[in-house]
Amino acid sequence: MRFMLLFSRQGKLRLQKWYMATLMQIVLARKPKMCSFLEWRDLKIVYKRYASLYFCCAIEEQDNELITLEVIHRFVELLDKYFGSVCELDIIFNFEKAYFILDEFLMGGEIQDTSKKSVLKAIEQSDLLQESTHLRCWIGFYLTF
Repeated sequence: MRFMLLFSRQGKLRLQKWYMATLMQIVLARKPKMCSFLEWRDLKIVYKRYASLYFCCAIEEQDNELITLEVIHRFVELLDKYFGSVCELDIIFNFEKAYFILDEFLMGGEIQDTSKKSVLKAIEQSDLLQESTHLRCWIGFYLTF
């Protein structure tokens, strides 16, 4: 996989990994009933629209389009589990969490972990660590006064 993009129906980029700009205009110009696969330069583009967001991946010639659709769907499921029915605003205001979820799931364009439970557990542990660090900072700040 060369990149993954999430963008709104209005063409606003919400999350990107390995970004290539002209592709958004090509995908947005396609009709809803058209196939979710297209050839672009030396790559195959696989995309799927969920509500107002397009999830778009570029893959090599030998990669499987249907598996890529499953990767997109799994990422959406992970976002849904974390945010509780993810929407564009979740991505806008919590983009660092969306990137973290993507990095826990995919590493270097390859699937890191197929288990939703395992990925969500790693994210939960990171959240707990972040909260405890934040709490310790506040306690330390409070004790200095």
